Amino acid sequence: MPLKALIFDVDGTLAETEEAHRQAFNDTFKANGMDWHWDVPTYGLLLKTTGGKERMHEYQTTHRPGEPQMDWDQIKALHAQKTTRYVEILAQGGLPLRPGVADLIARARAAGLRLAIATTTSRPNVDALTACCWGQAPEEIFEVVATGEQVQAKKPAPDLFNLALERLALPAKDCLAFEDSRNGLLSATAAGLRTVVTPGMYTKNDEFSGAKAVIPSLEHFEF
Repeated sequence: MPLKALIFDVDGTLAETEEAHRQAFNDTFKANGMDWHWDVPTYGLLLKTTGGKERMHEYQTTHRPGEPQMDWDQIKALHAQKTTRYVEILAQGGLPLRPGVADLIARARAAGLRLAIATTTSRPNVDALTACCWGQAPEEIFEVVATGEQVQAKKPAPDLFNLALERLALPAKDCLAFEDSRNGLLSATAAGLRTVVTPGMYTKNDEFSGAKAVIPSLEHFEF
């Protein structure tokens, strides 16, 4: 069957956003008088847990077990502040798409391929990224936008990719997924998708068996 759609992860795949996320977390912790600070090695470990709220829960459980623990409502409130800060950071501009991404999406649209997003991040974060990198709303570029708050189970569960496929009304065999992490690859392949992986700064040492291809970037990628 001919290829009909491309489905993209966001963080680390479309752009190297994780340092902006890390800054937003640390700025939020500081603004709330917390002594939490996630350096690069710590954040790299926490990225094994998908979802920002889940990441904060994981951190307090495994790194600060002897301290008072926030409940889920407190974590949600703190994460909402973090999202606001992340949007502010991206609004300042200067975050580029990863090499080859803009060209691939432009070529895919010109060829009549349908485009979708399947990401564990929240909708405001997707809005902020497309505004920063394209100056457009997500729906002006992607037909389908499936985000973390729309499913019960985040990656590596297949729910997000299954949701994107459902909204596209296409079988997995007609689509190609793009990811940057092992959890993302596991999610896409569990949904039956062939998956191209472009590892990022935080995922370059992940294990990617089962990928259709593992390449440094999407420059000159031929679909």
